Amino acid sequence: MTGSPYSSELRMTVDEAASFDGGLRPELADVGRLARRGLRAVVGAARAADRPRLSRILAGHLGPAATTFEVVEETWQAYDHVNVQAGVDAWLADPRRTWELVGVANFQHAMFGLGDLVAAVEGSQDPVGLTPGNPATVNLASGPDGEVRPCLRCGIYLVTEGGVRTALLLRGPRPEFGFPQVSLQVVSTEARATRRVAGEIRTAALDHNVFRGQVLSFGQEVFGHGQTLLQFHRRPTMTADQLVLAPETLAEVRRQVVEVARHKERLLAAGQHLKRGLLLYGPPGVGKTHTVRYLTSSLVGTTVIQLTGNALHLIAEACSVARALQPAMLIIEDVDLIAEDRGMHPGQHPLLFQLLNEMDGLAEDADVVFVLTTNRADLLEPALAARPGRVDQAVALELPDAAGRRALFALYRGELRVDTSGLDDVVARTEGVTASFLKELLRRAALLAATRTATEEGLAVSATDLTAALDELLDTRNAMTRTLLGGTPG
Repeated sequence: MTGSPYSSELRMTVDEAASFDGGLRPELADVGRLARRGLRAVVGAARAADRPRLSRILAGHLGPAATTFEVVEETWQAYDHVNVQAGVDAWLADPRRTWELVGVANFQHAMFGLGDLVAAVEGSQDPVGLTPGNPATVNLASGPDGEVRPCLRCGIYLVTEGGVRTALLLRGPRPEFGFPQVSLQVVSTEARATRRVAGEIRTAALDHNVFRGQVLSFGQEVFGHGQTLLQFHRRPTMTADQLVLAPETLAEVRRQVVEVARHKERLLAAGQHLKRGLLLYGPPGVGKTHTVRYLTSSLVGTTVIQLTGNALHLIAEACSVARALQPAMLIIEDVDLIAEDRGMHPGQHPLLFQLLNEMDGLAEDADVVFVLTTNRADLLEPALAARPGRVDQAVALELPDAAGRRALFALYRGELRVDTSGLDDVVARTEGVTASFLKELLRRAALLAATRTATEEGLAVSATDLTAALDELLDTRNAMTRTLLGGTPG
């Protein structure tokens, strides 16, 4: 290696290593450190049996026969986590019961249950490294104005009621780790108490359901592994004056939805069914969504569930909530997206079949109304109306006539100051337009007024502004805009 370019580097490395090794001479302090480390290991091993363990905590609460007791499990969909917590909280609030909560650490990836924990009493550790810890919670929505309820992610309630001792393992959903549901496991020192407690908590979760009487919509988390969400919305406040419909049309809608709800006790006593279906159809912009808002406003105390767009495949979940929380109204907008005539597109139509099955599966006395909307009634599957109890009333929403356009103009005008001296001409020139068109007309006229006046002046729309805005919308260059707003293509 004499002539190698690496010789000096290798020699330097060997020399440094020799010098380093020469510095590792035992010192008295090293002996002390080694002794302390050995002592800690010995004491740790000796005291391992005394460390808190979930299995020992359970055995101490349930007694030596814990491994012989039956374990009962109840499960719910992930979106019901907040309701399960509400049910557990209500059940625990009974003054006959005392309880303490033990958190579970390292539970995220673990497959375990109460049976696994009570069986591990004699082992050296709990299953998959589980240990007692601080209870971890997540705040879940419980109302439309930002209300939340802290919900346990994973924990064990140790409950005492007289001479009966019960343990509840509540575990929230973790879809990303393969646990898509909420689970509650119950074990009790009294055989009959186990099933009784599980049933009482399920009933309490329904009785204290935070969705009841609310306005909800189904959706999915984009980055949440596809779990179903329920979102709260404020119930709109809308009067019949704000819904510009022909009187006979409004009467049809009210009779089928509002009046049935109002007279339900008398109808049931007379042997009449409550479940019903209403189809609102017509071109875009004629007021289908506004009509739904009016019905939602009118049915205070009714649970309203909305399905739109990419949530239409959640029909089964929405119907399940509606059945549980009736009186309920289930709104399916643009139903033609899932209920096209099967003759037009042969093949599988699972969502259509699901909808038909759900509508058929409700009991006659179920106070549930289906409100379906569509822009293309001609595309709908005839089977939707082939049996009573599916769609009992189809209501066409037409383009507003001259009187309707005047009423819509007054509605959308609101507090805006408008010179209406040329309104007759505007009404005549807007024949065949929708409410959306008139709303945009007023907005454009207001923008023209704001552009031509000084900033400090109050906003007032002149007759010229109104005419100019209408000329702009009716211009051939705005044919696509008129189509989008529901006006005649021109």
